[in-house]
Order: sequence, then C-alpha cells, then structure tokens
Amino acid sequence: MSTRATKEALFDGFAQVAKALSNGRRAEIVDVLANGERSVESLAAEVHQSIANTSQHLQILKNAGLVTNRREGTFIYYRLASPEVVGFWRSLQAIARASRGDVEKLVHEYLGEDEIEELTKEDLWKRIKRKEKLVVLDVRPEEEYFAGHIPGAVSIPLEDLKRRVRELPKSKQIVAYCRGPLCALAPEATRYLKDKGFRVKRLVDGAPDWEAAGLPLDRNEDN
Repeated sequence: MSTRATKEALFDGFAQVAKALSNGRRAEIVDVLANGERSVESLAAEVHQSIANTSQHLQILKNAGLVTNRREGTFIYYRLASPEVVGFWRSLQAIARASRGDVEKLVHEYLGEDEIEELTKEDLWKRIKRKEKLVVLDVRPEEEYFAGHIPGAVSIPLEDLKRRVRELPKSKQIVAYCRGPLCALAPEATRYLKDKGFRVKRLVDGAPDWEAAGLPLDRNEDN
C-alpha cells in the first residue's frame, strides 16, 4: 500500500538524479562520457580539474546511477550507465536553451555566429548510403573515435587538423562532426577548412545522437 513516506522517498530519488547534474563540471563529464569510456586521469585533463576533484564528481554521478566504472590494473575507467543518460542530458540542454535566453546567448557565443552550412544526421545517412563522394571528418580526440564513430569517418582530431589538412581532398565535400550540438570542435574545424578553400558542412548532431537514432556506429575499441 502506498504511503506518504514512500512517495516522498520516491520523489527524493528522482531529485537525487537531477541534483547530480547541478554542477557544471559534472554535466561536462557526462557530455564527455557520452562519447565513450574514459579513465579518471583522462577525464580530469578534459574538464581541467584535479584528479581528486574529478573523482569526487564521478562518485556523485555514480551514486545517482548515471555512471558505472571498472578497474583495469591501477586505472579506473568510467562510462555512462545507459543510453538513457544521453537522452536525459540532451533534454536538459534543450529545456535550458528554450527557457533561458542567457543560456541560448552563451551557446551562440561559445559555438560562434559563422554561417556554416549544417547537415542533419538523417541527411548524412542518406548520402552515405548513396555512396556520395564526401569525407566524413571526426574531429574528436582519437580515443572517442575508437569508442564509436560514423561508418567510414576519418579521424583527424582538431588539435592535429592544421598539421594534417593536406590529407583531405578539396575535390570532395567535407562533413565535420564532434560530440554533439553544443560541441565547439566541429564549428572550429569547419571555420578553418572553409578559410582554406574546402567545401565543408557541419553535422548538427554528434556520435551519441547518431547512435540514439538507431544509426550504426563503427567501433575499434581494441585500438
């Protein structure tokens, strides 16, 4: 039989999950983990936090059921607990952008106001299946590429793009993508490539959104 105490405990449980993302660095960690498993040390470097602070954030996320971990030797690796966590994170982003003008303003400041042509995941998948002449460019860190990437995508992390730009053909359309709608890696890559004379578009979504839509990802997790 339901009781007031049970109902309060239930809703407190819901609140604990929401509270886990009440810190910006924890939200950033979830955003990174949506693109694949990471060690504590790698996450700390990515979010510019100490290993101790990152471990504390991860423990809070784990207690809320948003992440899980495994140990390999002296290293501990974390990943999202389920695909639903990505949906939760994307929904939170959408609500914040729709309800708060200051958040949407920050999005535009962060990503830039450049008029780069965008492509949806559905359109890109159609073009891939038609075997059109294009290069799908993954500009995320290499470990995220190996964890799961769009079929046929070429990995050139943003930090290596200037050094390796000659590997890209100017005769083909370039479609760059990264972690998701609020990731600045692909916008920066498209701006650079456009300035170099490439025909380039940015994929609106990232690899997590691609997989969530039921589209296939290639994986090279042993690399």
